[in-house]
Amino acid sequence: MPAMQSRSGSGRRRTINEINMVPFIDVMLVLLIIFMVSAPLMTPGVVDLPTIGQAQRQPDRVIEVIVDADGQLRLKVDGRTPAGSDPDERVAMGRLAARVKALAEGAAQVPVIIAADKGVRYELVVKVMDTLQRAGVARVGLAVRTTGG
Repeated sequence: MPAMQSRSGSGRRRTINEINMVPFIDVMLVLLIIFMVSAPLMTPGVVDLPTIGQAQRQPDRVIEVIVDADGQLRLKVDGRTPAGSDPDERVAMGRLAARVKALAEGAAQVPVIIAADKGVRYELVVKVMDTLQRAGVARVGLAVRTTGG
């Protein structure tokens, strides 16, 4: 360790109790340069999502659960509001399974499509799917936007 001679001139030496930061800064600057040079060479991981075409056969009856941007749930059967219901009627999450089962009228294979707004959190969509699957709805799917070709 480096030592300094005291000012009194007595010949006693004392040690310097400071951390030398210069080697640390040198290493950090070298790492920074390495990352700056190698960053443009890295290719970003691009996920190529599949597109969906037209289904061969459309089901006879479809129940649609619509999740609005504000998280409210509405139901449609074959693209229309169920008979005897208000078009703006909201369905609570706790009553969703019972309403879907009533609209299915006992048919086990009626598909239920979840049409969620683009701004809805995934957590809510997963909660709707889980609620339907726990209630015994066998066919639960997600609505997608089809390509123009």
